[in-house]
Amino acid sequence: MRGLLFTSSKSSSPSTQSPARTPVSHHHLTFSASIQEEDLLYAEQVIKRWDLDSTKHDCLFTVDRREARQFIKSVKNLQSAMHLFVSENASSEKIIHAQKLMQIAMKRLEKEFYQILSANRDVLDSESVSNRSSRARSSVSDDENAWEEDDRGSTSGTTVSDGDRVTVSEMVMADLKSIADCMIGSGYGKECVKIYKILRKSIVDETMYNLGVEKYSLNQINKMSWEVIEPKIKAWLHALKVALKSLFYGERILCDYVFSSSDKIRESCFSEICKERAVMLFEFPELVARSKKSMDRMFRTLDMYSAIFDQWSDIEMIFAFDATAVVRTQAVTSYAKLGEAVRAMLTDFETVLQKEASKAPVNGGGIHPLTRYVMNYLVFLSDYIESLSEILADWPLDHVTSPLPESYFSAMNSDVSSTVSARIAWLLLVLLCKIDAVAELYKDVAQSYLFLVNNLNYVVSKVSNSNLRLLIGEDWLEKHKQKVKQYAGNYERMGWSKVISSLPANPTVENLSIEEARDCFRRFNLEFNEACQKQSTWVISDHKLRDEIKISLSKKIFPAYQTLYERFREHFRGVHSVVRYAPDDLGNYLSDLFHGAGAPGSSNTSSHSSSSLSRSR
Repeated sequence: MRGLLFTSSKSSSPSTQSPARTPVSHHHLTFSASIQEEDLLYAEQVIKRWDLDSTKHDCLFTVDRREARQFIKSVKNLQSAMHLFVSENASSEKIIHAQKLMQIAMKRLEKEFYQILSANRDVLDSESVSNRSSRARSSVSDDENAWEEDDRGSTSGTTVSDGDRVTVSEMVMADLKSIADCMIGSGYGKECVKIYKILRKSIVDETMYNLGVEKYSLNQINKMSWEVIEPKIKAWLHALKVALKSLFYGERILCDYVFSSSDKIRESCFSEICKERAVMLFEFPELVARSKKSMDRMFRTLDMYSAIFDQWSDIEMIFAFDATAVVRTQAVTSYAKLGEAVRAMLTDFETVLQKEASKAPVNGGGIHPLTRYVMNYLVFLSDYIESLSEILADWPLDHVTSPLPESYFSAMNSDVSSTVSARIAWLLLVLLCKIDAVAELYKDVAQSYLFLVNNLNYVVSKVSNSNLRLLIGEDWLEKHKQKVKQYAGNYERMGWSKVISSLPANPTVENLSIEEARDCFRRFNLEFNEACQKQSTWVISDHKLRDEIKISLSKKIFPAYQTLYERFREHFRGVHSVVRYAPDDLGNYLSDLFHGAGAPGSSNTSSHSSSSLSRSR
């Protein structure tokens, strides 16, 4: 060696240098082989100690994690030795012996891999895996070092305190990864992958079944009543959230981690484990969207659309592999079909609303059923502004036969989709036209205005207290609040003008004679009684509006009557046919109005007002 290393380059020639290289290579190979043989002997001791045919121990990784690390290291050394032996003599007895040892080792690791996966389902559940610590999401090399340095004994049945450096789930995952890396590196990846796919797929299948995700055909969905489909949609919404936030996400993390040494393997594993159930999950919305259309299905359809819309980033991230492209495609298809279904149902809603024609007025001038239905429908729609903006983005309001005036949109909120605002505004306008048409059916003009007060106030209230306010704008709201006040004023004028005009404009004038006062009382009695009788079944649904109108009527009637009453009641004492009502009676009668419960005084009026009304009849 000394002579070879220190031979002068000047005295050397190509012909004399060439023989010198052979001894170097030979000595080097001899030295390496001796080291490998020692490693092989040590590996043989460790591997045979855990031969499935001879050992009584069930699980290496459960019994002694130090021994488990030595076993993995021995397998890697065995593999290195085999490479060296092959380079020397591919058919040597050493190769055959090493191959037998490798088969023993792989059978043990195969069993270990199966037992760890089977025994630790509770710590490998998707939620635990998806909530792994930041340490467990570190680089692969860090994970390998952590596993090699971990001296704890068992990964099964161990209680890990909060202060431990590594959680039980991370320990288990590290064990699985070390086995997978070793088997794949040794050329036994197929056996490892097969076990993993079978066990993890069974967990995914079981979880999805428990979440209520089943395979349906379009024919099956069409045969189901809405009462059957709606609970299934609710279950689907819950299942989607669990699947994306926990199940599929957790499986993706676990797969990526355990098979980080091979992109191809981790992709094929995740695809085979989750693809079938994921496609089934996203098929259901498409089937519902393609089934029978009904306006009542609108909001559940929007729920499914919004769920996919809101979680699209998760869908793309989890199923980013080429092998799972079919899942993304199915999600996009369902998303598009749900949007088409919403458009179809919205068109049906508009058509039904425009064709609606009421042939009879509502009793008492109350809120029309159409007003209630349409406004509640629109309020629910306004909760889906973001989804509707997507659905209606390229669906302009060009089918409307009589376009809305430009001024109708001047107050629209620019922060939301103008397409959604325009469509909602159009539907509101159609509804208000229907309300006007029903108002014309009333024979009594005062009751017609009361109907307009009730219905327009209901519309305004619903807009004011919902997301419709964002769509329609403050100007629209203020404009229609003023209309409510205008209609209320018209009602008071048409319904109570004769009562008000029966009283003197200035009852304090000295030249009002007793006979003139008598005539005032008689006319007032007649008109007030008639107004109360006529309006005894009329309704003002909103209690605040009801109180405002009562107060307004009281201010118009009570002061003039009280002055007349106080000045002339002494002249007509005991003559009930002339002075029929005390001032307090008027308030009692007015307080009984607009409840739609019958004649005033029938339930909660004072005894005096009840007897007075009885005499007036």
